[in-house]
Amino acid sequence: MENQVGFAQEPGLSLQDSHGKEFGPKKKLPLQDDNSKGLCPKKKLTPEQVKQALVEEAGRLGIDKIGFATADPFTELKERLVRHRENGFESGFEEQDLDKRTDPRLSLPEARTIIAIALAYPTRMENPPANRPGEYRGLFCRASWGQDYHRVLRRKLEGLERRLQELVPDVTTEIMVDTGALSDRAVAERAGIGFIGKNTSLITPEFGSWVFLGEMLVDIALPPDQPVTAGCGDCTACIDACPTGALVAPGQLNSQACLAYQTQTKGFLAEEYRDLLGGYLYGFETCQAVCPFNRKKNFTHQEDFRPDPEQVKPLLKPLLSISNREFRERFGSMAGSWRGKKPIQRNAIIALARFRDRTAVPDLIRLLQEDPRPVIRGTAAWALGRIGGTEAEEALCDAERNEKDPDVWREVEKALKNRSTLDTEERRDREAQG
Repeated sequence: MENQVGFAQEPGLSLQDSHGKEFGPKKKLPLQDDNSKGLCPKKKLTPEQVKQALVEEAGRLGIDKIGFATADPFTELKERLVRHRENGFESGFEEQDLDKRTDPRLSLPEARTIIAIALAYPTRMENPPANRPGEYRGLFCRASWGQDYHRVLRRKLEGLERRLQELVPDVTTEIMVDTGALSDRAVAERAGIGFIGKNTSLITPEFGSWVFLGEMLVDIALPPDQPVTAGCGDCTACIDACPTGALVAPGQLNSQACLAYQTQTKGFLAEEYRDLLGGYLYGFETCQAVCPFNRKKNFTHQEDFRPDPEQVKPLLKPLLSISNREFRERFGSMAGSWRGKKPIQRNAIIALARFRDRTAVPDLIRLLQEDPRPVIRGTAAWALGRIGGTEAEEALCDAERNEKDPDVWREVEKALKNRSTLDTEERRDREAQG
């Protein structure tokens, strides 16, 4: 993932911006003197007052941070994105038009201000279920806990939009949450929400990088906030901890090598990544977990993001046979479900191999023999080779004779060779011990 407060304006107040455009309802001001007969001139709100009204409305809406930025093009960002593309570091999930990603006015031609918001999310769950032999569990990353943050942030931004429309009836807006053209982090940095760290996450002084971001483009000029001046200093904890070396330089991420990205792909997971996933089913967050700005941060006040332990740390074996309908009903409200069940099932198979869960062998054999999806059959073959045992080896030998898909067949072959190597190593270990 790109993936931080009331001025109760009375109806009837209006605003003129620097171009003379009048904002505000045209209704009679209810607080005027009864003897005025409605003849008193309307009070005019300044851009500063409109901004303050939105800041206070953000507080009522439960928004943790709000900032204001100009809608000027992100020139330096475009230069970095060009180099990013030339190096082959894009994930493919982002907007492909670099002009749209860096020029707000290509999304809203009259845009003059971008209003950025951030919501904090928790980092710890209460009473997490434990792994037990035969009952091993996977894990969704924290950014997928609770309700899908796209929906939650959009509701918050729509609340701000309604308030702004009360103040400025003919205002034009465009809301974006992660899936929009602009870079949420670049917008939030310009708006003073936080700074972009060496791990490429937006880091806030209050909540660390455990925040969701969204923004709204508007066609009126509001006073901008100043960017945060803090930074990472000499710290390289995230770069040092990245298991794949995806953080190729401070603030530069090779998305193709990032495990968070890899968990969301639908094809075969490259073998060099399989042993690095741990129990993750969706996302990966080592670069955030080791960040000093995130130390001891755990904010649980956003009800929508509180995790259901059984949902975010589910049993692995039931995932292997879950139907599309069951998957939608159980996980459809989470951000981590957006790619469907296939990547989750593939990652669950990999996790079962990591745990060497022999009780999963019958389920894995069934997938190898019956599942119509080559990625699932091939990954099941790899897992059977890792777990081992006579039953697993017999199933692999049978698949070697009967499997028609070349990619799956190669996984079967590698699994049998791996099994042979492991058997040899285990025999040597036993001989050395006794």
